[in-house]
Amino acid sequence: MTRRRLRSIKIEGYTSIRSAQVELGDLNVLVGANGAGKSNFISAFALLGRIVDEELNLFVGQAGGASTLLHAGAKGKAKIRLQLDFDSNGYEAELIPAARDELIFGEERVWFRDGGHATPFDTSLGRGHRETRLGTEMPPGEKISVAHSVVDLMRGCRVFHFHDTTRGAPVKQTGYVSDDLALRPDAGNLAAVLLRLRQTDRAAYLRIVGTIKQVAPFFRDFVLVEENGRLRLRWRQEGSDVVFPADALSDGTLRFICLATLLSLPVLPNLVVLDEPELGLHPYAIVQLAEMLRAASRESQVLIATQSVTLMNQFEVEDLIVVERAEGASVFDRPDRTRLHDWLAEYSLGELWEKNLLGGRPQTEAR
Repeated sequence: MTRRRLRSIKIEGYTSIRSAQVELGDLNVLVGANGAGKSNFISAFALLGRIVDEELNLFVGQAGGASTLLHAGAKGKAKIRLQLDFDSNGYEAELIPAARDELIFGEERVWFRDGGHATPFDTSLGRGHRETRLGTEMPPGEKISVAHSVVDLMRGCRVFHFHDTTRGAPVKQTGYVSDDLALRPDAGNLAAVLLRLRQTDRAAYLRIVGTIKQVAPFFRDFVLVEENGRLRLRWRQEGSDVVFPADALSDGTLRFICLATLLSLPVLPNLVVLDEPELGLHPYAIVQLAEMLRAASRESQVLIATQSVTLMNQFEVEDLIVVERAEGASVFDRPDRTRLHDWLAEYSLGELWEKNLLGGRPQTEAR
């Protein structure tokens, strides 16, 4: 099966991002100071995911309303524009403020452009609607075919957040055994996914367990027992038959388990997006995480935002996207290896970042 990549994303008018077009490779590592805009860039992908799930205004409401998301607030001709360019397909959403601090589509477009076709296909899905028309029933033909292709591509771009390890975290709750098709962004169905892998792909399951043991040698195996169609995450440690709940895992260990499962799945999303995946991890675990991210990037695209010098040190300068603020807006730039050639011979990327040779450090905002 041919791998389909997201070549670039263009974002306008979204939170701290006035206008930015970012080219994406197989592995993309966002670095920058607090408040530079890394999480806002990640959030734009979360917004696109909610659009394709027909939950645009649920996302807007949970974020605090359209005025919170618009770069200059809901005034004048404020709007958000998101454009995705895949290998041949593309998608554009223009979102404008509406009553009750909501967003509606000023326009929604899809296209297909390929050298093997004499005439590129580019069409509008309409304007004024509150939720996407990508899944709207339309007469058979090129338009619906292109829209369905775009839906598949966009659903393959997922933002995962495993930061919540409180007692009420979704990953610690009882879930349905049947909810095992794909790992949820909050890992709420982790136990069900692990059970499916143990039953249908034992090799993948054992790889996950082996990876966890490298970071948590006390860990023996998961205890995945179905009870009336439901189950929850439980485990055993080496040298004991006591069954422990997920609450007995440290925050860092639980997050690493979620990451190891996601990045070891036999079928990965087209684009895996993670915000500060190193949170709470020991430096050794961060090195293992970097290896998993590099391996995953050979099968999928990976985009992460990080503040970790240890994690940054595991990558190449070409992987970096430096985020800074200038004139009140986020700016995205890739470092020039030629300019850094002599420095790279003696210093790691993390050391160059600490020396402020890469940019992305706290500084007085340029105006």
